[in-house]
Amino acid sequence: MTFRAGRCLYWWSGSPSTRRCHVNTLSGHSTPHAVPRDGDDFLEQAAAFRPELLAHCYRMLGSVHDAEDLVQETFLRAWRGYSGFEGRSSLRFWLYRIATSACLTALHHRSRRVVPAGLGAASDDPHVPVEPAGAGIEWVQPMADPPPDPAAVVAERGSVRLALIVALQELPPRQRAVLILRDVLSWRAAEVAALLDTSTAAVNSALQRARERLDKAAPHEDDVHDSLDERGRALVDSFARAFQDADVAALTRLLRDDVRLEMPPEPVWFADRTVALGFLERRVFPIAPDQRMLGLTVNDGQPAVAAYWRGEDGAFQPHAVNVLTMRGRRVARVVVFRDPSLFALMGLPATLAAGTAPDVSWRW
Repeated sequence: MTFRAGRCLYWWSGSPSTRRCHVNTLSGHSTPHAVPRDGDDFLEQAAAFRPELLAHCYRMLGSVHDAEDLVQETFLRAWRGYSGFEGRSSLRFWLYRIATSACLTALHHRSRRVVPAGLGAASDDPHVPVEPAGAGIEWVQPMADPPPDPAAVVAERGSVRLALIVALQELPPRQRAVLILRDVLSWRAAEVAALLDTSTAAVNSALQRARERLDKAAPHEDDVHDSLDERGRALVDSFARAFQDADVAALTRLLRDDVRLEMPPEPVWFADRTVALGFLERRVFPIAPDQRMLGLTVNDGQPAVAAYWRGEDGAFQPHAVNVLTMRGRRVARVVVFRDPSLFALMGLPATLAAGTAPDVSWRW
């Protein structure tokens, strides 16, 4: 299996010991760097690394909220200590060192983030009672893609597909950091060792253990590598219309037999089309008000549909972000993130007017 990660191609096939990035790797991680002239010069230079630092923290933490906070903390720490930056390594290396350290500290005090499939077996009962999970469960969050920018470096955000983020959370924090730095960002073992204040041998050992462990949670190739072409976009439109209209017959045609339906913060999930549609038909569609759908992409090009439910005033209010995985021209997985706070983080409208047409529109 392969997927694009940074500016390299990452091999999932073959033995864990041979898997690595091979082409177009980023360079200059630890090469000397000109010392910023002053605070303004530092801020200007450091700001260029914010998108990739955000993606790095998101891979580490699995949460957009937490990643935003840790990037802010990284820049605050760097601002306070930039006068001590002597330029013996690159500014990028120095910032990654601060960010990674902040992430590891944060993870020391938190439980790993999951999706419902990480909590137990799928339910085969469409009548199953549904209640939010307890306060101790923290959920992986999706990350919205930025507006298209032909001038931007395509690899700014690296590989952040939802399936990969979920799989990374299965790793212990330090192994997670090593695998991300080595296999996603293509850093050399010696550079990772310097960043983590450890030995090259320890880095290589952690990487081997991380690869072996990740094999057990490895996502399907299409979950991390599929692109949203015209046919895929049409499939998303059809899904959104069918869901908006509670059209079970249309959804039956669009979903794979083994489709996964997950709905955090509810821990229950399904892995069978008949059961999933039975649940939607009995438990969701009867209580869902009139709604509108807005298409977007998240996690490096993965299709999603933001659902707005009509409120008492007639306007449509944020309800959930449905992240889709397509395989074989059908929908293979739907993760319904019922968290209205994600809408603001994704730059989505806070409300849709009462007169909004039922046609599915796209954010970009």
